[in-house]
Amino acid sequence: MSDKPTILVTGGAGYIGSHVVLALKNSGYEVIVLDNLSYGHREIVKDVLKVELIVGDTCDRPFLDQLFASRNIAAVMHFAAYIAVGESVQQPAKYYHNNVVGTLTLLEAMLSAQVKKFVFSSTCAIYGMPQEIPMTESHPHNPLSPYASSKDMVERILGDLDSAFGLKSVAFRYFNASGADPSGLLGEDHQPETHLIPLALLTALGKRSSLSIFGTDYPTKDGTAVRDYIHVNDLASAHVLGLEYLLAGGESEVFNLGNGNGFTVKEVIETARAVTQRDIPVQESDRRPGDAPILIGSSAKARQILNWNPQFADLSVIVAHAWQWHQRRHG
Repeated sequence: MSDKPTILVTGGAGYIGSHVVLALKNSGYEVIVLDNLSYGHREIVKDVLKVELIVGDTCDRPFLDQLFASRNIAAVMHFAAYIAVGESVQQPAKYYHNNVVGTLTLLEAMLSAQVKKFVFSSTCAIYGMPQEIPMTESHPHNPLSPYASSKDMVERILGDLDSAFGLKSVAFRYFNASGADPSGLLGEDHQPETHLIPLALLTALGKRSSLSIFGTDYPTKDGTAVRDYIHVNDLASAHVLGLEYLLAGGESEVFNLGNGNGFTVKEVIETARAVTQRDIPVQESDRRPGDAPILIGSSAKARQILNWNPQFADLSVIVAHAWQWHQRRHG
């Protein structure tokens, strides 16, 4: 048995959540995964992570009360959110219900059980169009989608619950989470997939006929949009550091998580071609509404306060780790 406390990870059967569960396990924590399996993968929790999986929903208050009453949970790490920006525009109520109401229900159950440490999976999308590059945590909030608004609302709720009840939280605003665990046992598998690197690799595997580039007329070096790609294992290590910061008595904080450098869509595709040694046919399409030309984040605050030090900043390494996983999963 570990001498470290038990952590509840919601959405731990999903992409980022599963990598955080692995990092927690490797750091000696007891982990319980709560997931409704609407997008998560049961076999990842059971066969790869080998931790307890409780199937249930964050909107179900009686269920949550029973869970907290039956376990000695020290903190909650929350990844159970819907994340597809385009879908959120078409189905806003679905996103507000799950991402806001579900989170609020979870937080109320935590407070009732006197659990007051919370690590939240937020997003750089709350900033909207960048007014500065790189973007810092003090950048104005201007969410451009219901998805981004739902995350922004939760951050506000966390601030109010700290003021009222002393609930301490760390919110991580991710830039583009990417890559896979170097073991090849964990990786990104969304249905449907909307992220550039996995789409490029699925195209390389012949699972897709071509890859769409949305916008080739941006004011960037090759006309395609620039994004800041952060390896999922670096995200996971930041979450463990954020948890330990709270467990040591830290005050509520928000942190960007990015590499502080950007790559164009065409650079990512070229890297994927080089890593896979395969052709990746592309189709050029119009810009998507709401897409910023350049998104790059400053993570200086996380480096300074949490002593976070990303290990996998090289794009070719990020893509190579993802390729290992995709070949295993879809090859």
